[in-house]
Amino acid sequence: MVCRTILWSFVYLTLLQFDAHRAEKCEEMTDLDLKHSLTGTSLNVRLLFYTRANASCAQLLSHREPFNNSQFNLSSPTTFLIHGYRPTGSPPIWLSDFVKFLLNRRDMNVIVVDWNRGATNINYWKVVDNTRKVAANLTDLIQKMEHNGADLSSIHMIGVSLGAHISGFTGANFNGKIGRITALDPAGPEFNGRPPSERLDPSDALFVEALHTDMDALGYRELLGHIDYYANGGADQPGCPKTIFSGSQYFKCDHQRSVFLYMSSVNGSCPIIAYPCDSYTKFLDGKCMDCGRFQSAGCPVFGYDAINWKDTLVQLNQTRTYFQTNKETPFCKFGYKVDIVTWNQKTHWGYLTIKLSNGQKETQVELNHKYLMFERFVKSSLLALFDTDIQSVKEITLKFCTGKGLRPRKKLRLLSIRLTPLQNSLRPLCRYDLLLEENKDVTFRPIPCEDSNF
Repeated sequence: MVCRTILWSFVYLTLLQFDAHRAEKCEEMTDLDLKHSLTGTSLNVRLLFYTRANASCAQLLSHREPFNNSQFNLSSPTTFLIHGYRPTGSPPIWLSDFVKFLLNRRDMNVIVVDWNRGATNINYWKVVDNTRKVAANLTDLIQKMEHNGADLSSIHMIGVSLGAHISGFTGANFNGKIGRITALDPAGPEFNGRPPSERLDPSDALFVEALHTDMDALGYRELLGHIDYYANGGADQPGCPKTIFSGSQYFKCDHQRSVFLYMSSVNGSCPIIAYPCDSYTKFLDGKCMDCGRFQSAGCPVFGYDAINWKDTLVQLNQTRTYFQTNKETPFCKFGYKVDIVTWNQKTHWGYLTIKLSNGQKETQVELNHKYLMFERFVKSSLLALFDTDIQSVKEITLKFCTGKGLRPRKKLRLLSIRLTPLQNSLRPLCRYDLLLEENKDVTFRPIPCEDSNF
């Protein structure tokens, strides 16, 4: 009798351990390879579910009975994370960090939409066809959520490349009542030039934002949202390879940069100001630093916190914005409006280099995207974007050059120069009566500005 009791106890404990192990099983995104891409894959949508309680261990959400999972809180906001085309079949390298950043930012349900079987196919056109089917799958799930009490306005869909259009198709099925769609370099091929019903558009959600980082290749070129961000002009990204000899990074670096930029905004480490502007050239020329139409709210920020400008952006319908970034995190740059008045008898043309130093750190920018014109007693306003933020600037160094080495060196006589920080409330930096000789550094200490001169 005692032996039988011991035996049953052992069996019972073993079963408990087995159930516990089974309950703790972590689901992972489908991992395929080039072989699957060559043979093609049939669509299969898996929903990987995360909360703060299981931030590093995904649970598989049932399509039929998704709310049997006790951790799914219908009163909490839900974010869908939707990848794009996977020509090699591998899971995205950014996936786990993206989920972690979202859950660190806010208590929510995160659903990673794993449609790797269906996105892995050398036949891109077949994958494009699957986007409608994925959207239908998500529509069915969200209908169940709404039926069980979820608020559509609390749903945020983040779509990468083809995932952006999947988000749009899903949102359109709810007549734009979904709260927010974030499109990260939405796919261009097969979508460029299409009518709104065949791609993402502002009517697909209460708030639609789109980030463009590869519009000259894999991304979409024109406006798609209430606000569209064109990072570094929307095409070539700093630090990305310029030639095909760099391998696969040449094809995907610009496109993928959109994800890392948005992740940085979720992480909240370094805010980026987005400047409304008609073109990148005007932005670089410093003609778009005034965000007056946003009134007291000021210029919108890029990324996760752009929701704070939602009401204004929706009223403005579609806003095109630009910003520059560094080549790696922290991506944000620090802007100054530079106002210069010269008093040369003749108009001078050339480039400027500006260096800021606080005695321990320094940062430099070359204003050389175009020839700058300096006309007597006419204020020239320029935009200078520095890689790092130098607080308590003690010294400024200027260098003027014309790029014409065979001609006699010219001198640029500055009546005044003023550097006004764009991101914070620090006081402007000024200096008066300077002489810049071509190709020579001139270093000076800034002094309080005489506002009456500007």
